[in-house]
Amino acid sequence: MKKSKGQLEAEISTAVTKFEKDYIGRGPKESKSFIIEDMVIIRLKGILTPAEEKLAVEDGGAQLIKQMRMRLIDSSQKLLEEIIEEITGQKVSSLLTDINPKSGERIFIFTLPQNLENQLLKK
Repeated sequence: MKKSKGQLEAEISTAVTKFEKDYIGRGPKESKSFIIEDMVIIRLKGILTPAEEKLAVEDGGAQLIKQMRMRLIDSSQKLLEEIIEEITGQKVSSLLTDINPKSGERIFIFTLPQNLENQLLKK
């Protein structure tokens, strides 16, 4: 049985939340995924640890958190791409990400070689 767009989005959210818990040590409070044309966009809310939340309001703290979290993602990029590839069935073309330590949110954007949304809507 083929999965629907909503089912894939939910599966991606669950997998990325698990990745955050296993690799970063703390999962987000909220995770939402969107398949839009040839992109998978994931928005994570509430990702900071209590210590990071305190550090984020100190002078230079937000930049320090951002650098550390970006370095962690850089070192695990292959694993993240494999998660998306396994769920979508497509090779990831690129991964873009950013984090806002002041709001405690992270965005992932995975680009794919084909329009996954069209493929799912045709079924």
